[in-house]
Amino acid sequence: MGPFDTSRVAVPGEPGATPPKLRTGLRSRHLLSVGDLEGDEISLIFDTAEAMKEIELRPIKKVPALRGKTIVNLFYEPSTRTRTSFEIAEKRLSADSLNVAVAGSSMVKGETLFDTARNLEAMAPDMIVLRHQASGAPFQLASICRAGVINAGDGMHEHPTQALLDGFTIRAHKGQIEGLKIAIVGDLLHSRVFRSNLLLLRALGAEVWVCGPPTLIPPGIERFGVTATTRLDEAAEGADVIMMLRIQRERMLGHFVPSLREYFMVYGLTVERVERAKPDVIIMHPGPMNRGVEIASEVADGPYSVMLDQVANGVAVRMAVLYLLAGNPDEM
Repeated sequence: MGPFDTSRVAVPGEPGATPPKLRTGLRSRHLLSVGDLEGDEISLIFDTAEAMKEIELRPIKKVPALRGKTIVNLFYEPSTRTRTSFEIAEKRLSADSLNVAVAGSSMVKGETLFDTARNLEAMAPDMIVLRHQASGAPFQLASICRAGVINAGDGMHEHPTQALLDGFTIRAHKGQIEGLKIAIVGDLLHSRVFRSNLLLLRALGAEVWVCGPPTLIPPGIERFGVTATTRLDEAAEGADVIMMLRIQRERMLGHFVPSLREYFMVYGLTVERVERAKPDVIIMHPGPMNRGVEIASEVADGPYSVMLDQVANGVAVRMAVLYLLAGNPDEM
């Protein structure tokens, strides 16, 4: 059982709810990297997210867990799933959210991230959710801010909450992660989702295979305990989970593949390639997906696809992260 009784979610401030005697916070007041989380913290996030999903079934999808907390969503890059998922999570926990649109702020006039953060912090927010095009930006922000910082994606570095919702989705469908063969396919070189998932899945005991064109596989990736191949058929063979990654053309400074059409012919996930995996394989994609480039439509919309589950689970996982960070004694 997680930190809540799933028959009645026990959250602070809710009449009649008595939380079990479990730790209700993470060790740090920030979530910057999956690598900063210990195994028991990952399990705590998953268990808390499982309980948070019960809130989605209520007629009124709101609890007072973060009433009085102020959270700033600061997104320097376009986002649909991550930004809206955080906003919904904050509202369901009764937090006060402030969404800063970069295009309509002083940032377009040349204000630095640090000056923006210091001005926002003068308004005494409790947390800042940051997405930034520069790798390492959340770490630098956390070094100067009193508020807790959540990394919502930084350059080509990491995307911790995406990996957490992916892991939570795998556990929900497979019952466990340890011992599963998980194939991650696509643009590994430019993907922050890949880096966070690699840390998470290896920490939880998965057998991770990575696959892509030689130009899109980071050199020396085998040092991280994964099996690398340039053959999709080999990566898909006997896989429990296949996770496809988007070709990130906006981050490419050169020609890494001959053409998108040729890429799909060699590395696109088709029904025939899915048939090499286990009969109960699940197909994942962090989105946004390019149909006919990374994945065929009949696979994306097929019976093994759990992509919409990933989106739904993103709200519960981000609710869990926000709640647990707010429960950290160092942050209070």
